[in-house]
Amino acid sequence: MKEIIKALKQLNSGVVLVAVASEAHKANAFTAAWVMQVSFDPVLLAISINSEHTSYDIFKEGGCCTVNILEQSQMEFAAHYGQSGVTDKMSLGTWVASECGVPSLQEALVSFECKWLNEIAAGDHQVIICEVLVSKALNEGVAMLYSDTENMDGSAELVAEIEK
Repeated sequence: MKEIIKALKQLNSGVVLVAVASEAHKANAFTAAWVMQVSFDPVLLAISINSEHTSYDIFKEGGCCTVNILEQSQMEFAAHYGQSGVTDKMSLGTWVASECGVPSLQEALVSFECKWLNEIAAGDHQVIICEVLVSKALNEGVAMLYSDTENMDGSAELVAEIEK
């Protein structure tokens, strides 16, 4: 299993912050390593999210999100928003409300405003299919890759537990 996890780190995708909000809940954001484009017409993204996390319920209720592409030097953002149980989750960065009222990270390279269309069960996560409504190029730089985060996601501990 250790070799599989190591190999998966080479199946690179960008590390992004997905922000969600709803009328009943305050805004929240989480680090997502598994976001991909799935269609050009219409432009659709697939976002993998753990349904046990608070953001999943907020996202489902609010129906919109922003997908904010991080730059290589923004490891602090990836680590902060990758934590569970942080009391003031939205404290890092400058967040501005998008057209559908969901926060957009102004320090991101690019921000996509998306509308929830469908979800599919996928192991310990749900894959949410979203339509891109608006995209904004915000800053210049090189996107952070999943492999750049090393063990930030705790995969080493996961492998150790599975191998027991």
